[in-house]
Amino acid sequence: MRYPPSAHKPEARGYMTQEETGKSAVQQNMRALMTFLTQYPPFNQMEASHTALLLERAVLTFYADGDIILSPDLGIVDHFYIVKQGHIRGERKSIKDRALINGTTISSADSIPNENTEPDRSPSATFEISPGECFPIAALIGERATRTVHRASGDTFCLKIPRDHFVNVFTESEIFRDFCLRGVSSLLDQVNRKIQSKAVETLGNQHSLDQAIAELAVRNPIVCTPDLPLQKAIGVMHNKNVGSIIITDDSRQPKGIFTLRDVRRVIAEGQYDFEAPISSVMTPDPMSLHSSASAFEAALLMAKHHFAHVCVVDDDNALTGVVSERDLFSLQRVDLVHLARSIANAPSIVTLLSIREDITKLIDTMIAYGAASQQLNHIITLLNDYTVVRVIELTVQSFGDPGIPFTWLVFGSEGRKEQTLVTDQDNGILFQAPPGMTDEDARSVLLPLAKEINTRLDECGFTWCKGNIMASNPDLCRSLKEWEEWYSRFIHTNTPENLLKSSIFLDMRPIWGDEKVATEMFKRVVGIIQKNTLFQKMMAACAMHHRPPLNMFKGFIYAKGGEKHTIDLKTQGLTPFVDAARILSLGQGIIESNTIDRIHALVKCGVMDNKDANAWIESYGLIQLLRMRNHQEQSRTGKELTNRISPAQLNQLDQRILREAFRQAKRLQHKLEVTYTL
Repeated sequence: MRYPPSAHKPEARGYMTQEETGKSAVQQNMRALMTFLTQYPPFNQMEASHTALLLERAVLTFYADGDIILSPDLGIVDHFYIVKQGHIRGERKSIKDRALINGTTISSADSIPNENTEPDRSPSATFEISPGECFPIAALIGERATRTVHRASGDTFCLKIPRDHFVNVFTESEIFRDFCLRGVSSLLDQVNRKIQSKAVETLGNQHSLDQAIAELAVRNPIVCTPDLPLQKAIGVMHNKNVGSIIITDDSRQPKGIFTLRDVRRVIAEGQYDFEAPISSVMTPDPMSLHSSASAFEAALLMAKHHFAHVCVVDDDNALTGVVSERDLFSLQRVDLVHLARSIANAPSIVTLLSIREDITKLIDTMIAYGAASQQLNHIITLLNDYTVVRVIELTVQSFGDPGIPFTWLVFGSEGRKEQTLVTDQDNGILFQAPPGMTDEDARSVLLPLAKEINTRLDECGFTWCKGNIMASNPDLCRSLKEWEEWYSRFIHTNTPENLLKSSIFLDMRPIWGDEKVATEMFKRVVGIIQKNTLFQKMMAACAMHHRPPLNMFKGFIYAKGGEKHTIDLKTQGLTPFVDAARILSLGQGIIESNTIDRIHALVKCGVMDNKDANAWIESYGLIQLLRMRNHQEQSRTGKELTNRISPAQLNQLDQRILREAFRQAKRLQHKLEVTYTL
């Protein structure tokens, strides 16, 4: 460490030591330092007494540009640092000694050693630590040396606190301890709580969909044996004033359910034999969830299958309760099930359009009740899927059955189940030409129908795709054989256009028609990609064009064009996560299309460390949540929905957590670079 140009060297003057000077500086400026810290998390959440305790033994220390504060060679770290002024640059070494063999990354330990090959240990991963941020927490808690070289970037002042005192504050302050143990996760919680509380302000309800269904379910539900006569079963329901009765076996495992809706069905169908056993009219094998499942899982299950009751079971699959649609939603005014059912049964496109206006209100409510971004994506995708299916059904009804089996495919964000309120159409058709009909004949019959479906979807808010990636495009209305040949050419011809298309067509799923034929086809496509490491590497290189919008000083890099001084949360923030997860998972033969599902699958097959994966999932979720919050605010104020956001309009916490999320995107891209030796 050197002294700032303006300082006199204390030892030379025989006065205070360097340590004493720094400590005196803290004591004399205690109030100003307290004010400084309250601008940054977690100190802005801590009790003032705990912040004062932290500063009690702090020393203000100066480092000149390039000074090394910590490095792995210095042994177990013995101080906690908070950047007061200037920046610290973190540098990590990487070992590019891994090879890609048949789509699998082999570490040096597994590969054939080559004595002539020296691993590249040049610094390849750098990051900046800004004022208000602290380090090296993981090393302090682990009582080990840091794995990172921490170097001053410009003239820098840090508050330096002894490790034993750090431990005291760690013990005293729950907020500080939570921050140290969970790092960015604790900050994410703060951001999520702020977003949630803002939505709650308009709703005035504190219920959360994260609540376990065991807390909501009706305990001691009404049950009966399968041989109970129908009339007696209805009598029990009437006397107990309940809407359902569960039919169980001797082990109390649910075998069927009979509800008031079934009473109506029985009467409507003319089954008046009230002496018949309840098992003859019950709905067998009712849906059930473990008591630890969340209210959100129950809501999604009900919305997906259009029923109003879920059995709650224990570890032995024995019935412990029943949760109903009313339990979940009536009290909380979250009407997901009703909305899904209304869309699925809409009699016309006009009705569909009016019903879909409620989706924005529903998303507001879901945010207020604590739904995470992935849950919101699932809900929007689910409701969009119902809309697409209903549009196809209504169009086929008005056009008449074409007599040609076909499957409706969706690509891109819809294929990944990651839609938000801003969506356009990316779809296609996979058909099977009947005997006696050529592929061209079948296509000529289906294209007018596809064009009408595309038109009606546009009326429902799914705007036309500017790139004409739509089923009404003859190039995207193909037979099974044509699709397979097209994918094969696509993979084996590494043109820039094909690589660009990979971000769309390799996120595919069927949502109407024979789903099995499309799924089996996609498995074969993934198998081809898994064997083609050159294609994977080309995709990885192409993905590097979408860099996270963060410069080396942790400043934001604004998007080109459009509104000035804004960043694009979709193309700059989310795309690096989406691209990396897609490429790495295809390389492993993973067929999941959702980004989070892909990351979980990569952890299972050992490609990703669980801790890293959680950090990437959390960061991806945060950017997605900020994007949705932006859409909600734009929607409420009647503005055009965009993915752009101005960092200057974010508070300190949002800015910091967004920077951290982008830093995680950089780390994931770095993994891609190492895996494919880019």
